[in-house]
Amino acid sequence: MTTQTHIIRNAKEEEFATIGKLMVNVYSNLEGFPKADEQPQYYEMLTNIGEITKKPFTELIVAVSKKGKVDGAVVYFSDMTSYGSGGSATQERNASGFRLLAVSENVRGLGLGKKLSLACIEKAKNIGHQKVVIHSTEYMKKAWRMYENLGFGRAEDLDFKQESLPVFGFRLFL
Repeated sequence: MTTQTHIIRNAKEEEFATIGKLMVNVYSNLEGFPKADEQPQYYEMLTNIGEITKKPFTELIVAVSKKGKVDGAVVYFSDMTSYGSGGSATQERNASGFRLLAVSENVRGLGLGKKLSLACIEKAKNIGHQKVVIHSTEYMKKAWRMYENLGFGRAEDLDFKQESLPVFGFRLFL
């Protein structure tokens, strides 16, 4: 998938460290979101995001500028057993999911979050899944509007707590 300014594709191994830094930067700068000293395991996972691709049914998708700069990323799961969140999401059947959507602050407003989300939705459709599951937090409310505009609805049955952080589920029926 290509936008006017970016190419959406699977990440290359040599990009994993850059993607990890991008994710740490994005999540650590969310106002009110737990910091690295509060949730060190979470930030370690973000830093080493390339490791997640070793799980079955898992892809790391990036938005890369025409100049080769990684400006956004998301993790897509074609089988929810690999999703790796709390709550009941891993028991969803006939479903795909995506997590850890991050877009560099300097390119926000170009629609990269939407393009990355749409790439995941398209992958789910292509394998015949009937739904897509995602999670978000209060600190990511700006993204909620985008998800709702894509057709996602709140799914309270998917809510859980990550340590003391409430995490909210969303589901899109395809």
